[in-house]
Amino acid sequence: MTTSHAHDTLDDPAVDPFDVAQEAARYIAEASGVDRHDVALVLGSGWGAAADLVGETVAEIPSHEIPGFSKPAVAGHGATTRSIRIERADGQVRYALVLGSRTHLYEGRGVRRVVHGVRTAAATGVESIVLTNGCGGLHPSWKPGSPVLLRDHLNLTATSPLEGATFVDLSEVYSARLREIARSVDPELPEGVYAQFPGPHYETPAEVRMAGVLGADLVGMSTTLEAIAARHCGLDVLGISLVTNLAAGISATHLSHEEVIEAGREAGPRISALLAAIAKQV
Repeated sequence: MTTSHAHDTLDDPAVDPFDVAQEAARYIAEASGVDRHDVALVLGSGWGAAADLVGETVAEIPSHEIPGFSKPAVAGHGATTRSIRIERADGQVRYALVLGSRTHLYEGRGVRRVVHGVRTAAATGVESIVLTNGCGGLHPSWKPGSPVLLRDHLNLTATSPLEGATFVDLSEVYSARLREIARSVDPELPEGVYAQFPGPHYETPAEVRMAGVLGADLVGMSTTLEAIAARHCGLDVLGISLVTNLAAGISATHLSHEEVIEAGREAGPRISALLAAIAKQV
């Protein structure tokens, strides 16, 4: 099957999306020369520079060449998938799969494509995945540029990546063990609940207040569907948000994507070093 054919068939309800993920994993193994990866990183807005600090890049693959993947539609997201060799402090060598190209629900390409990267990562052998994003914060004390660990989420998209009678326990979506590893790198990291809205418009002040009443500390347009798919695949999940702006009604200014990009650029060195240090221990 060619790459373009696989890209098309992912949308066919008669095709098993896990078969396409297996095909994508085979393509990555052949292109990278790495038979099995251990950890995956999904790099959201502001997190892209972390890939350069994680370890030695052994392969860099244009994401749209991998079966089922598309070119990114959002500024601030990378267009490549990397295989990175990590040499840990204990001498162990591990391989990280860094997914720079993320598909968002609001792009209208279907939920299967949104979670295809996660399913492909699992098919490469990954056991743990780190999901990052840029988001709006509900707490004024969390200034733009602040990283926050996810302890739980609210999926407000009115959809799921699971199809049919597929039941997955979400009592602990985000691994307590991985959060402890993150805090060993930075003990000051706060924790919060992330709410995913469908987007692409930003939330209204009333919607932000609603999310706060429901228990959210952060609002954004990604991550929760990927986290559900990851748990379905049996992966341990670590979620980290970068607060790029105060959410609508909390911020004194209007929101813009340029603000998100700029906050990510300014926080880049700190959060990249943080993520790289975490990835070497996961």
